[in-house]
Amino acid sequence: MSIRTTTRAVLGGRLRSATGLLAGYAATSAAHLGAILTGTPVLRHTTKPALMPLLAAHSVTAATEAGREAPKLLAPALLFSTGGDVLLQLGNDTAFLAGMGSFAAAHVCYVTMFVRRGALTDRRRALLVAAAYATAWATMIGRLWPDLGDLQIPVAGYSLLLAATAVTSAGLGRRAGLGGALFLLSDTLIATKLAKWRELPGHQFWIMATYVIAQYLLASGTLRSEQAPAAGPAAARPSLRPTVRAATV
Repeated sequence: MSIRTTTRAVLGGRLRSATGLLAGYAATSAAHLGAILTGTPVLRHTTKPALMPLLAAHSVTAATEAGREAPKLLAPALLFSTGGDVLLQLGNDTAFLAGMGSFAAAHVCYVTMFVRRGALTDRRRALLVAAAYATAWATMIGRLWPDLGDLQIPVAGYSLLLAATAVTSAGLGRRAGLGGALFLLSDTLIATKLAKWRELPGHQFWIMATYVIAQYLLASGTLRSEQAPAAGPAAARPSLRPTVRAATV
């Protein structure tokens, strides 16, 4: 085998590895955020649709390298998020509502997955977290409501799903819980923009920065969670393959 062929094989293997895919996600996120700061719309619109597919590929590959199977709803959650990312870029009301619906489907996947993995096992803790997020949700919706116009009902319903993701993610551990909180923060910044509130300096940058970090924390936090899915005897059966924690998760 020639040096050239060997090099291609090695590089190709790295790009298909969890480490290479995570590097791709980080680089694409940095390029997208840089495009926002520099006002480069072409780069901004081409990098955004690539973000969640890269994270989905990384998550599935990381689980495989660790001798485990990735949660079945993780990739769908990230791919529904991709649909939302693409639709929100179109810039019209119909696409915006469709994008919100795609993200709502992503949150249904997240909530279902977290509950199946035991997020509500500690009911007392779950109730306390739910009460805190419910208070935050009611306060924010109450303040935004007069300024949302025709989007009042869609935003209120979607934000309830988002809060449910935040609550259930907290049951998987600090990493996933922080991801859920950052996702809520990111979409709250979008809601204040919809309500035409005064924007923060670099408002769009902070929306996307919190979003890409939130999605990574949710995905990696799910893979790191040690609680087995509540799927009966098959879930409790030990793997015959050696379990090696992937360094990139």
